[in-house]
Amino acid sequence: MDMLIALLPALFLGSNSVITAKIDGKPSQGTLGTTIGAVIFAVLVSVFYTVPNAGLAFAFNPRIWLVGLCSGVFWTIGSFGQFSALKPLGVSMAMPISTAGQVVGNALLAAIVLGQWRTLNVWVIGVIAIILVTSGAVLCSAKDSAADARRISAKDMRFGLGALLFSTIGFMLYFIFPNLLHHTGFISDAIYNAPSGNGLYYMTAVILPQSIGQIITALAIVNFVERDRTLILHRKTALNIITGLLWAVGNMLIFVSAANPHVGQAIATTFSQLGVIVSTYGGIVVLHEHKTKRQMVGILFGTLLIVAGAVLMGLYTTT
Repeated sequence: MDMLIALLPALFLGSNSVITAKIDGKPSQGTLGTTIGAVIFAVLVSVFYTVPNAGLAFAFNPRIWLVGLCSGVFWTIGSFGQFSALKPLGVSMAMPISTAGQVVGNALLAAIVLGQWRTLNVWVIGVIAIILVTSGAVLCSAKDSAADARRISAKDMRFGLGALLFSTIGFMLYFIFPNLLHHTGFISDAIYNAPSGNGLYYMTAVILPQSIGQIITALAIVNFVERDRTLILHRKTALNIITGLLWAVGNMLIFVSAANPHVGQAIATTFSQLGVIVSTYGGIVVLHEHKTKRQMVGILFGTLLIVAGAVLMGLYTTT
Protein backbone atom coordinates (compact mmCIF):
# COMPACT_ATOMS: atom_id res chain seq x y z
CA MET A 1 0.00 0.00 0.00
CA ASP A 2 2.87 2.40 0.81
CA MET A 3 4.37 1.93 -2.65
CA LEU A 4 0.97 2.29 -4.33
CA ILE A 5 0.46 5.66 -2.63
CA ALA A 6 3.97 6.66 -3.75
CA LEU A 7 3.09 5.74 -7.35
CA LEU A 8 -0.17 7.73 -7.52
CA PRO A 9 1.50 11.19 -7.90
CA ALA A 10 2.80 10.10 -11.30
CA LEU A 11 -0.75 10.05 -12.65
CA PHE A 12 -1.66 13.47 -11.27
CA LEU A 13 1.61 15.20 -12.11
CA GLY A 14 1.98 13.59 -15.52
CA SER A 15 -1.41 14.81 -16.68
CA ASN A 16 -0.67 18.32 -15.39
CA SER A 17 1.67 19.40 -18.19
CA VAL A 18 -0.58 17.91 -20.90
CA ILE A 19 -3.63 19.82 -19.66
CA THR A 20 -1.63 23.04 -19.34
CA ALA A 21 -0.28 22.68 -22.87
CA LYS A 22 -3.80 21.91 -24.16
CA ILE A 23 -5.10 25.12 -22.55
CA ASP A 24 -2.26 26.88 -24.40
CA GLY A 25 -1.78 29.90 -22.17
CA LYS A 26 1.39 31.73 -21.21
CA PRO A 27 3.81 30.09 -18.75
CA SER A 28 2.79 32.60 -16.07
CA GLN A 29 -0.90 31.71 -16.59
CA GLY A 30 -0.13 28.02 -16.17
CA THR A 31 1.90 28.75 -13.04
CA LEU A 32 -0.61 31.16 -11.50
CA GLY A 33 -3.65 29.02 -12.26
CA THR A 34 -1.91 26.00 -10.78
CA THR A 35 -1.05 27.90 -7.60
CA ILE A 36 -4.67 29.04 -7.16
CA GLY A 37 -5.79 25.41 -7.36
CA ALA A 38 -3.04 24.48 -4.89
CA VAL A 39 -4.26 27.10 -2.39
CA ILE A 40 -7.86 25.85 -2.63
CA PHE A 41 -6.76 22.27 -2.00
CA ALA A 42 -4.37 23.23 0.82
CA VAL A 43 -7.09 25.17 2.66
CA LEU A 44 -9.42 22.15 2.44
CA VAL A 45 -6.71 19.80 3.76
CA SER A 46 -5.90 22.17 6.62
CA VAL A 47 -9.54 22.71 7.64
CA PHE A 48 -10.70 19.10 7.35
CA TYR A 49 -7.55 17.15 8.23
CA THR A 50 -4.56 18.93 9.76
CA VAL A 51 -6.33 21.22 12.23
CA PRO A 52 -8.85 18.61 13.51
CA ASN A 53 -6.09 16.02 14.01
CA ALA A 54 -3.00 18.06 14.95
CA GLY A 55 -4.51 21.26 16.33
CA LEU A 56 -4.59 24.90 15.26
CA ALA A 57 -1.28 25.78 16.97
CA PHE A 58 0.50 22.98 15.09
CA ALA A 59 -1.02 23.90 11.73
CA PHE A 60 0.16 27.51 12.16
CA ASN A 61 3.54 26.81 13.77
CA PRO A 62 5.88 29.65 12.60
CA ARG A 63 8.72 27.26 11.74
CA ILE A 64 6.45 25.04 9.65
CA TRP A 65 5.18 28.14 7.86
CA LEU A 66 8.70 29.37 7.10
CA VAL A 67 9.64 25.99 5.65
CA GLY A 68 6.43 25.83 3.61
CA LEU A 69 6.73 29.37 2.25
CA CYS A 70 10.31 28.76 1.05
CA SER A 71 9.36 25.42 -0.49
CA GLY A 72 6.49 27.12 -2.32
CA VAL A 73 8.79 29.82 -3.73
CA PHE A 74 11.18 27.17 -5.03
CA TRP A 75 8.31 25.24 -6.62
CA THR A 76 7.00 28.29 -8.46
CA ILE A 77 10.46 28.97 -9.87
CA GLY A 78 10.64 25.35 -11.03
CA SER A 79 7.13 25.39 -12.46
CA PHE A 80 7.63 28.62 -14.40
CA GLY A 81 10.82 27.24 -15.91
CA GLN A 82 9.12 23.98 -16.87
CA PHE A 83 6.06 25.65 -18.40
CA SER A 84 8.40 28.00 -20.29
CA ALA A 85 10.05 24.98 -21.95
CA LEU A 86 6.82 23.30 -23.10
CA LYS A 87 6.16 25.46 -26.17
CA PRO A 88 9.69 25.64 -27.65
CA LEU A 89 10.47 21.95 -27.05
CA GLY A 90 7.04 20.32 -26.89
CA VAL A 91 5.65 18.34 -23.97
CA SER A 92 6.91 14.96 -25.18
CA MET A 93 10.49 16.29 -25.33
CA ALA A 94 10.57 18.78 -22.44
CA MET A 95 9.07 16.50 -19.78
CA PRO A 96 11.48 13.55 -20.20
CA ILE A 97 14.46 15.93 -19.97
CA SER A 98 12.94 17.57 -16.91
CA THR A 99 12.37 14.13 -15.41
CA ALA A 100 15.98 13.07 -15.90
CA GLY A 101 17.26 16.17 -14.13
CA GLN A 102 14.86 15.82 -11.23
CA VAL A 103 15.46 12.10 -10.71
CA VAL A 104 19.22 12.51 -10.56
CA GLY A 105 19.11 15.64 -8.42
CA ASN A 106 16.46 14.56 -5.92
CA ALA A 107 17.64 11.00 -5.46
CA LEU A 108 21.25 12.04 -4.89
CA LEU A 109 20.26 14.87 -2.56
CA ALA A 110 18.13 12.47 -0.53
CA ALA A 111 20.91 9.89 -0.48
CA ILE A 112 23.80 12.25 0.30
CA VAL A 113 22.27 15.13 2.24
CA LEU A 114 19.51 13.25 4.06
CA GLY A 115 21.54 10.06 4.41
CA GLN A 116 18.72 7.75 3.31
CA TRP A 117 21.04 5.30 1.52
CA ARG A 118 23.15 3.76 4.28
CA THR A 119 24.82 0.70 2.76
CA LEU A 120 27.02 0.03 -0.26
CA ASN A 121 24.43 -2.36 -1.75
CA VAL A 122 21.70 0.30 -1.55
CA TRP A 123 24.03 2.84 -3.17
CA VAL A 124 24.88 0.49 -6.05
CA ILE A 125 21.24 -0.39 -6.69
CA GLY A 126 20.18 3.25 -6.31
CA VAL A 127 22.75 4.47 -8.83
CA ILE A 128 21.73 1.73 -11.29
CA ALA A 129 18.08 2.74 -10.87
CA ILE A 130 18.96 6.41 -11.51
CA ILE A 131 20.89 5.43 -14.66
CA LEU A 132 17.95 3.38 -15.93
CA VAL A 133 15.39 6.14 -15.31
CA THR A 134 17.65 8.81 -16.78
CA SER A 135 18.51 6.71 -19.85
CA GLY A 136 14.82 6.03 -20.37
CA ALA A 137 14.01 9.73 -20.15
CA VAL A 138 16.76 10.54 -22.66
CA LEU A 139 15.39 7.94 -25.09
CA CYS A 140 11.87 9.33 -24.71
CA SER A 141 13.09 12.83 -25.57
CA ALA A 142 15.53 11.88 -28.34
CA LYS A 143 15.33 13.91 -31.53
CA ASP A 144 15.25 12.60 -35.04
CA SER A 145 17.99 14.75 -36.53
CA ALA A 146 16.35 14.98 -39.92
CA ALA A 147 12.79 15.64 -38.78
CA ASP A 148 13.25 17.74 -35.66
CA ALA A 149 15.85 20.01 -37.18
CA ARG A 150 13.00 21.52 -39.18
CA ARG A 151 10.66 21.76 -36.18
CA ILE A 152 12.84 23.03 -33.32
CA SER A 153 15.24 25.86 -34.04
CA ALA A 154 18.61 26.16 -32.31
CA LYS A 155 17.31 29.25 -30.51
CA ASP A 156 14.26 27.40 -29.17
CA MET A 157 16.44 24.47 -28.12
CA ARG A 158 18.83 26.72 -26.16
CA PHE A 159 15.95 28.57 -24.51
CA GLY A 160 14.09 25.37 -23.67
CA LEU A 161 17.13 23.64 -22.15
CA GLY A 162 18.03 26.76 -20.16
CA ALA A 163 14.48 26.97 -18.81
CA LEU A 164 14.63 23.29 -17.80
CA LEU A 165 17.92 23.78 -15.96
CA PHE A 166 16.35 26.69 -14.07
CA SER A 167 13.29 24.53 -13.44
CA THR A 168 15.25 21.52 -12.18
CA ILE A 169 17.08 23.55 -9.53
CA GLY A 170 13.79 25.01 -8.28
CA PHE A 171 12.06 21.62 -8.14
CA MET A 172 15.03 20.00 -6.36
CA LEU A 173 14.94 22.62 -3.60
CA TYR A 174 11.16 22.44 -3.30
CA PHE A 175 11.22 18.67 -2.86
CA ILE A 176 14.02 18.43 -0.34
CA PHE A 177 13.46 21.58 1.75
CA PRO A 178 10.86 20.26 4.26
CA ASN A 179 12.90 17.14 5.06
CA LEU A 180 16.20 19.02 4.93
CA LEU A 181 15.08 21.50 7.60
CA HIS A 182 14.11 18.58 9.82
CA HIS A 183 17.45 16.89 9.10
CA THR A 184 19.37 20.03 10.13
CA GLY A 185 17.35 20.43 13.34
CA PHE A 186 15.41 23.58 12.42
CA ILE A 187 12.28 21.42 12.62
CA SER A 188 12.63 19.40 15.82
CA ASP A 189 11.75 15.72 16.14
CA ALA A 190 8.93 16.76 18.46
CA ILE A 191 7.37 18.89 15.69
CA TYR A 192 8.14 16.43 12.90
CA ASN A 193 6.65 13.43 14.71
CA ALA A 194 3.80 15.16 16.56
CA PRO A 195 1.23 14.11 17.40
CA SER A 196 2.30 10.50 16.83
CA GLY A 197 2.09 11.18 13.12
CA ASN A 198 5.59 10.09 12.10
CA GLY A 199 5.92 13.14 9.86
CA LEU A 200 2.44 12.83 8.37
CA TYR A 201 0.89 15.87 10.08
CA TYR A 202 4.04 17.92 9.53
CA MET A 203 3.98 17.23 5.80
CA THR A 204 0.27 18.01 5.49
CA ALA A 205 0.72 21.18 7.56
CA VAL A 206 3.51 22.30 5.22
CA ILE A 207 1.30 22.38 2.12
CA LEU A 208 -0.81 25.38 3.22
CA PRO A 209 2.12 27.81 3.66
CA GLN A 210 3.71 26.17 0.64
CA SER A 211 0.69 27.12 -1.47
CA ILE A 212 0.84 30.70 -0.11
CA GLY A 213 4.51 30.91 -1.12
CA GLN A 214 3.57 29.57 -4.54
CA ILE A 215 0.83 32.10 -5.25
CA ILE A 216 2.86 35.07 -3.96
CA THR A 217 5.76 34.14 -6.24
CA ALA A 218 3.42 33.47 -9.18
CA LEU A 219 1.84 36.92 -8.76
CA ALA A 220 5.33 38.45 -8.62
CA ILE A 221 6.18 36.73 -11.92
CA VAL A 222 3.01 38.09 -13.55
CA ASN A 223 3.73 41.61 -12.28
CA PHE A 224 7.49 41.86 -12.70
CA VAL A 225 8.41 39.32 -15.41
CA GLU A 226 5.35 39.29 -17.67
CA ARG A 227 4.31 42.82 -16.58
CA ASP A 228 0.73 42.13 -17.55
CA ARG A 229 -1.82 42.13 -14.71
CA THR A 230 -4.65 41.26 -17.08
CA LEU A 231 -3.31 37.69 -17.05
CA ILE A 232 -4.50 37.32 -13.44
CA LEU A 233 -8.20 37.34 -14.35
CA HIS A 234 -7.78 35.73 -17.77
CA ARG A 235 -9.88 32.71 -18.77
CA LYS A 236 -6.79 30.57 -19.41
CA THR A 237 -5.52 31.32 -15.92
CA ALA A 238 -8.85 30.18 -14.49
CA LEU A 239 -8.79 26.97 -16.55
CA ASN A 240 -5.37 26.12 -15.11
CA ILE A 241 -6.95 25.91 -11.65
CA ILE A 242 -7.89 22.38 -12.77
CA THR A 243 -4.21 21.54 -13.19
CA GLY A 244 -3.58 23.07 -9.78
CA LEU A 245 -6.05 20.76 -8.08
CA LEU A 246 -4.55 17.73 -9.82
CA TRP A 247 -1.04 18.86 -8.94
CA ALA A 248 -2.01 19.52 -5.32
CA VAL A 249 -3.29 15.98 -4.81
CA GLY A 250 -0.10 14.54 -6.31
CA ASN A 251 2.05 16.94 -4.29
CA MET A 252 0.45 15.92 -0.98
CA LEU A 253 0.92 12.24 -1.77
CA ILE A 254 4.61 12.84 -2.58
CA PHE A 255 5.20 14.58 0.74
CA VAL A 256 3.28 11.92 2.66
CA SER A 257 5.38 9.22 0.98
CA ALA A 258 8.62 11.12 1.63
CA ALA A 259 7.74 11.20 5.34
CA ASN A 260 6.98 7.46 5.36
CA PRO A 261 10.03 5.56 6.71
CA HIS A 262 9.15 2.63 4.43
CA VAL A 263 9.41 4.84 1.34
CA GLY A 264 11.62 7.91 1.88
CA GLN A 265 12.54 10.98 -0.17
CA ALA A 266 14.56 9.23 -2.89
CA ILE A 267 11.86 6.69 -3.74
CA ALA A 268 8.97 9.16 -3.42
CA THR A 269 10.53 11.64 -5.84
CA THR A 270 11.69 8.95 -8.28
CA PHE A 271 8.24 7.35 -8.39
CA SER A 272 6.60 10.74 -8.91
CA GLN A 273 8.71 11.22 -12.03
CA LEU A 274 7.00 8.23 -13.64
CA GLY A 275 4.52 10.91 -14.64
CA VAL A 276 6.83 11.44 -17.61
CA ILE A 277 5.20 8.37 -19.15
CA VAL A 278 1.77 10.01 -18.85
CA SER A 279 3.03 13.34 -20.21
CA THR A 280 5.04 11.80 -23.06
CA TYR A 281 2.18 9.68 -24.41
CA GLY A 282 -0.29 12.43 -23.57
CA GLY A 283 1.73 14.83 -25.69
CA ILE A 284 1.56 12.41 -28.61
CA VAL A 285 -2.09 11.31 -28.28
CA VAL A 286 -3.82 14.40 -26.85
CA LEU A 287 -1.64 17.20 -28.24
CA HIS A 288 -0.83 15.37 -31.52
CA GLU A 289 2.90 16.00 -31.25
CA HIS A 290 4.52 14.34 -34.27
CA LYS A 291 7.00 11.51 -33.71
CA THR A 292 8.86 9.49 -36.32
CA LYS A 293 9.02 5.69 -36.23
CA ARG A 294 12.57 5.95 -34.91
CA GLN A 295 11.45 8.21 -32.09
CA MET A 296 8.51 5.96 -31.18
CA VAL A 297 10.90 3.01 -30.84
CA GLY A 298 13.04 5.14 -28.54
CA ILE A 299 9.99 6.13 -26.50
CA LEU A 300 8.89 2.52 -26.09
CA PHE A 301 12.33 1.36 -24.95
CA GLY A 302 12.68 4.47 -22.80
CA THR A 303 9.39 3.72 -21.07
CA LEU A 304 10.58 0.20 -20.22
CA LEU A 305 13.83 1.56 -18.77
CA ILE A 306 12.01 4.16 -16.67
CA VAL A 307 9.65 1.56 -15.24
CA ALA A 308 12.52 -0.87 -14.59
CA GLY A 309 14.50 1.81 -12.77
CA ALA A 310 11.54 2.84 -10.64
CA VAL A 311 10.75 -0.76 -9.71
CA LEU A 312 14.39 -1.38 -8.80
CA MET A 313 14.41 1.75 -6.67
CA GLY A 314 11.21 0.78 -4.91
CA LEU A 315 12.09 -2.85 -4.22
CA TYR A 316 15.70 -2.57 -3.13
CA THR A 317 16.40 0.89 -1.68
CA THR A 318 13.66 1.04 0.95
CA THR A 319 14.84 2.10 4.36
